[in-house]
Amino acid sequence: MRIIGTGSAHPKRTLTNDELSKMMDTNDAWIRERTGICTRQVITDEHLEDLAAEAAQQALDDAGIEGKQIDYIICSNVVNEYVTPSLASIVEGKIEALCPCVDLNAACTGFIYAIDFAEALLQTDRATNILVMAAEEPTRMVNWDDRSTCVLFGDGAGAMVVTKGDDLKAIKVSSKSNLDVLHYKRLLEPSPFITKEEEHKPLYMAGQEVFKTAVTSSLRDLLSVLDEAGLNKEDISYYILHQANFRINDFIRNRFGVDTEKFPINVNKYGNSSSASVPMLLDELNRTGRLKKGDMLAFSAFGAGFTSGACIVEWNK
Repeated sequence: MRIIGTGSAHPKRTLTNDELSKMMDTNDAWIRERTGICTRQVITDEHLEDLAAEAAQQALDDAGIEGKQIDYIICSNVVNEYVTPSLASIVEGKIEALCPCVDLNAACTGFIYAIDFAEALLQTDRATNILVMAAEEPTRMVNWDDRSTCVLFGDGAGAMVVTKGDDLKAIKVSSKSNLDVLHYKRLLEPSPFITKEEEHKPLYMAGQEVFKTAVTSSLRDLLSVLDEAGLNKEDISYYILHQANFRINDFIRNRFGVDTEKFPINVNKYGNSSSASVPMLLDELNRTGRLKKGDMLAFSAFGAGFTSGACIVEWNK
């Protein structure tokens, strides 16, 4: 694969730490110290599918192609208002594409899983141009009285268009079943035949265990793809990590012993936007002119499952 376009979209409502301090027992210093987050964008009157379509259209425009030239749409999403049809199918109509569409859910690692799927399609000549995207509204999964979770999240969408090329140098995705660390459970429609006890449970995170598992997984995956690609840590221009928590990313950076400039962040502005965080940060780097042809980019993410993944892509746009 080769990346030929990127895009992103954010809700218009900015929610500050000071505003949160008026809603619950917290304050700006408490949130910043533990997460590095200052603000986040949250959905109000927007619909996630519109944000997803906006990010997709930006990626198409950046690539210089039209929706009808897309051969496949792969969308990472954890939860949205539609159970069916897929979010990818809804976006298809909004960008005037006509192609197979599929959603996948690998939690916050979903965008890297989507890259893996796209690469397989390209290698088997099933497609030439693929829209790979992630659109998330995790603010709809949390208990807004629980400061341990609700202060972490923001909503948004990110997208990229990939075509045939040789720029994916290595990729690793994995999963190990572990419900206890991180989960969200919602009620389904009632059935007259159900006898089991069911309940809605907002997003639950075992904070310390998530930190430990995230760091371990990310370090392992990054070292694995570096080895597969035959690269050293210093060969990577930017480490584009899932923007879950500044402390997690800074811990990984310190373990790698590389300059701060190689670990860009935007979690301070957008919070944790689940699988959308990696493509959103990629688009920001692209549009601010920080990426140069030949740059080696390392993506890494981790999420409920417990899933994790990493890949190395050469930037040749």
